[in-house]
Amino acid sequence: MSYAFNLGSNSNCGYGWCLNDSGAAKTIMKDEFPAGTSVFAKIAFFAAILAGASYLFGANADFAPTAMLAWKGAGVWLLAVYAALQARTIDGWLITAVMAMGAAGDVLIESDLMRGAMAFAAGHVVAIGLYARNRRSSLTGSQLALALLVVPLTAVIAWALPSNKTGVAQIVVYALFLSTMAALAWTSRFPRYRTGIGAMLFVISDLLIFAQMGPLVDTAWADVAVWITYFAGQTLIVLGVTKTLGEKTSRL
Repeated sequence: MSYAFNLGSNSNCGYGWCLNDSGAAKTIMKDEFPAGTSVFAKIAFFAAILAGASYLFGANADFAPTAMLAWKGAGVWLLAVYAALQARTIDGWLITAVMAMGAAGDVLIESDLMRGAMAFAAGHVVAIGLYARNRRSSLTGSQLALALLVVPLTAVIAWALPSNKTGVAQIVVYALFLSTMAALAWTSRFPRYRTGIGAMLFVISDLLIFAQMGPLVDTAWADVAVWITYFAGQTLIVLGVTKTLGEKTSRL
C-alpha cells in the first residue's frame, strides 16, 4: 500500500490526497475542491493545513515571539489566500474577508484581547451577511430547532463560564455575534457537514476560551483544544463555501 499526493485531476484520484492500493486509487479528499481549482489555490490550501497543524508543535518550542505570531496567523491567512484565488462573485470575496479578519484576530489577540475580539466580531458580521444572502430554501424541524437554540444557549454559557464577571457583558455581546453567525451558517445553503459543523466548532473553540477564565483556568489541554476546534472550524467553513460557490448546486 502506498500514498500519493496529487495536485492535479485525473480519472482515478480527482483532487487532493489519494490512497493507492494494488493500483486502485481511493480518494480521501475527493470533491472538496470546486471543478477548475487552480494548482496555486490547492498549494495555498495545503500550505494552510501544514501551517495550522504545525503551529501546535511550534507553540511549545523556543522560537522568537514574532516568528510565533507569524506562524499563528499563517494558517487562516493562507485559507484567505485560497478563498481569494477561488473568488468569482461577491460571495467569494465575502468568505475571503471572513478568513482575512480571522487571521487578523489570531495575531491581534496575542497583544490586545479587545482588538482581537473586534477583528473576530467583524468577521462574524461579514459571515452573517454572507449566510443571509445564501439561505437554504427549506429546513427540517431539527435543523430549525438547533439554529434557534444555539444563540441563547451560547450567550448563557458564555455568561456563566468566567469566574470574574467584570467585563462579562462584552463577552456576551461577542457571543451573540458568534452564535448568530453559527445559526445562519447552519441554515444556509452551504453544506452543513462542512460549513455548518465548522461554524459550530468555532463556537466550541470560543466557549473553551471563556472556560479558561473559569473552570478550565490553567488547564494545559484546553489551549490545544481551542486551536484544534478553531482551525478545523475555519477550514471546514471555507471548504464548504468555496465548493458550493464554485458549482451550481450544494451537496451535503
